Amino acid sequence: MKKIVTRCGFAGLAALIMLVIISCDSREKLYIYNWTYYTPDSVIEKFEDEFNVRVIYDEFASNEEMYAKLRTTQGKNSGYDVVFPSKDFVPIMIQDGMLERINHSLMKNLVNIDPEVLEKADYDPNMLYSVPYFYGAAGIAVNTARVPVFEKSWSIFAREDLKGRMTMLDDLREVIGGALAYLDYSVNTLNPSEVAAARDLINYSWKPNLVKFDAETFGKGYANGEFWVVHAFPEAVFEEIADDEQLLRNTVFFFPQEGGPSYIDNMVIMKNSRNVELAHKFIDFIHRPEIYAEFVDEFRLPATVNIPARDYVRGNPAYSEADLFNTELVGSVGDALELYTDAWFNHIRFAEHGEPIPVWVWLIIGGIIVITGGIIVLVVLKRKK
Repeated sequence: MKKIVTRCGFAGLAALIMLVIISCDSREKLYIYNWTYYTPDSVIEKFEDEFNVRVIYDEFASNEEMYAKLRTTQGKNSGYDVVFPSKDFVPIMIQDGMLERINHSLMKNLVNIDPEVLEKADYDPNMLYSVPYFYGAAGIAVNTARVPVFEKSWSIFAREDLKGRMTMLDDLREVIGGALAYLDYSVNTLNPSEVAAARDLINYSWKPNLVKFDAETFGKGYANGEFWVVHAFPEAVFEEIADDEQLLRNTVFFFPQEGGPSYIDNMVIMKNSRNVELAHKFIDFIHRPEIYAEFVDEFRLPATVNIPARDYVRGNPAYSEADLFNTELVGSVGDALELYTDAWFNHIRFAEHGEPIPVWVWLIIGGIIVITGGIIVLVVLKRKK
C-alpha cells in the first residue's frame, strides 16, 4: 500500500508540474484523444511549429474506454477537440449528439482521401461528421526464432506448447471477431448462438494458453522476449522493435487465413470544442500527402486512406492494401452489442477460469459502497432531526 501511495504521490507531483508548465504556455492549445502508437511525435511537432500552437495529447487503448470517458462529460465540454473513434463507434457518437459537423470549406486536403475507403465508410460517406484516418486490421506477430513452425491461422492460440508466451488484444470486437472468423461466421453477426460459440472457443481453447489480454504493453513484452506470439496492431510491435535488427528479421506479421476484423479509424471534432477552427486545421494537416506518408512510414503501415501519399512513402509496410481483402470491416451491431459485451465482460474477461477481478474494479466498487453508505447515514440523520 505504501508503494501505491508513493507512486500516486510522484504521479500527482508530475501532473502538477505539467499543469504549471502548460498554464504558463500562452500558445493556443489543441486537445487530442487518440489511440496509443498512432500519430508520430514528429508530426505533432511539425503541426505545433507551423501553427505556433501546443498539442495536448492523451491516449486510449480501446473504443470502449474512449466512449465511456467521453460519455461522462455528455452535454458538457469534454476537454478534447479531436478524437479518433473507429467505424463502429462513429454512428453511436453521431446519434448521441457528441460530434461537431465537419466544415469542408476549411480543408483543402479531403480530396486526397481514397473514394473506395469512403464507400466502405457507410456510416458517414460524405464526411459530415468524420474524416477517415486509417483503414487497417490487427493481425498476429510471431517471433520465428522462438516459433519456427506455425500455421498462419487463429488456431495458433490453441497451441499448448506456446502456453504462457502469447497475448491477445484487450478489445472485445477484435478478439470475438477473430473467433467468429475462425468459425466461418461474420464478425458482425447478430446471431446469439454464433457469439456464444465464439465465446466458448476463446474461453476453453485460446484463453488457457494466454498470459493476458493486453492492448497497451504487448509490444514491449514482445520486444523484450517475454512474448513470442502477439495478437497485435502492427504499429505497436514495429515501433518497439525498430532498433532491434535481429528481431525485425525474425518477426513475421500476418492476417490469419480464415480472415478477421478490420477497421476504419476516423478523426472527429467534439461538440463544444473550444478550438473548432484549429481542429479543422489539424485534420487537414494530417491529410497533406507528405505528412500522411510520414505517419505510415513511422509505423510500417500502408497509405490506405490517402492516395497521393503513396508516392511519398519510403518505408516497407508490414502489409499491403491488398492483404485486407480477406478481412471484414467491424460495423455497428446495434442492440446486439449487448451480446458481445455480455460474452466479453461477464464470461471471457473476468468470470471464467478463476481470473481475478482487477484491483481498479474493486476500488470502484469500494468507492460506490462508501458513497452509498454515506448517503444513507445522512438521510437517517436528517430524518431524526
